[in-house]
Amino acid sequence: MDMKKWVADTIAAEKKQALPVLSFPAVQMMGITVADLIGSADQQAEAMRLVAERVPSAASVSFMDLSVEAEAFGSTTVVTDDEVPTVVGSIVDEDTDPEELKVPQVGDGRTGLYVKAIEKVLTQVTDRPVLAGMIGPFSLTGRLMDVTEVMIMCYEEPELVEGVLDKVTDFLVEYARTYKEIGAHGVVVAEPLAGLLSPELVEQFSAPFMKRIIDAVQDDTFAVVYHNCGAGTVAAAESIAALGAAGYHFGNAIDMADILPLMPKDALVMGNVDPAGEVRNGTPESVRAATLAVLEKCAQYPNFVISTGCDVPPMAPWENIEAFFAAVDEFYAK
Repeated sequence: MDMKKWVADTIAAEKKQALPVLSFPAVQMMGITVADLIGSADQQAEAMRLVAERVPSAASVSFMDLSVEAEAFGSTTVVTDDEVPTVVGSIVDEDTDPEELKVPQVGDGRTGLYVKAIEKVLTQVTDRPVLAGMIGPFSLTGRLMDVTEVMIMCYEEPELVEGVLDKVTDFLVEYARTYKEIGAHGVVVAEPLAGLLSPELVEQFSAPFMKRIIDAVQDDTFAVVYHNCGAGTVAAAESIAALGAAGYHFGNAIDMADILPLMPKDALVMGNVDPAGEVRNGTPESVRAATLAVLEKCAQYPNFVISTGCDVPPMAPWENIEAFFAAVDEFYAK
């Protein structure tokens, strides 16, 4: 698939298809737990197929499971039946020599399952792009070092942080390259922890490493979407825009109307209905109102695509998800 053309066609289209980060709620249709889902490539592929069958999304998006890569490096993951997995503790501290940090192979831990799932989905969802999911470099470094600790270390031990970033970026490039080799049409790289950094720290500890990934894999057939749901994205817009991603995805911690004019006009810019507050805990009426409000503010920008601000929680009611898509149809029918 020519992804450059797909982006250009999406920008040119008067009526846009929504592109929420929607995959985990498939567990409700399947009658399985999140723990079942993340442990099986077959279940993951089936989940993505069922979601694609049920909703007219612009692309089929994989699971935003930000524990996968850290677990492959040796981190401890907590898995529950109805919540997205989380990483606890740290495996890197101020006494660690980054040179001694063991870098996993793609396929270690659950990375192999996620690759296999995308391979399966590509034969089952053929009417739209299939986008794999992975974590961003600073967000992975934060999971290895502990999220609070990494913020302090950026000031106190910047060389240590950069050393770890260097190692994790090598791994993430290989991971993205593997998705590309099996035929995925792109990857959504989640870098939410960078949203807590000042613009100067984004410039030092996130952007150059993120750009390394994009430069290594993005071309006409493979698109990289940069996701950051942090509140600091507007302040750091200049270095984010310079990444050269095919798409940018922002969370509901910011107003989409503030960041849209700061992003490249030839890249998709997506967001940002609140997935927890609205899609998980709202009502069909409140989801409709929230979706229309974002569209009314942002649809004047041709490169804007309505989405959720982050991934939709596993137990979000399907009537709310369907209300989101119905509101998009309603808006573009005008």
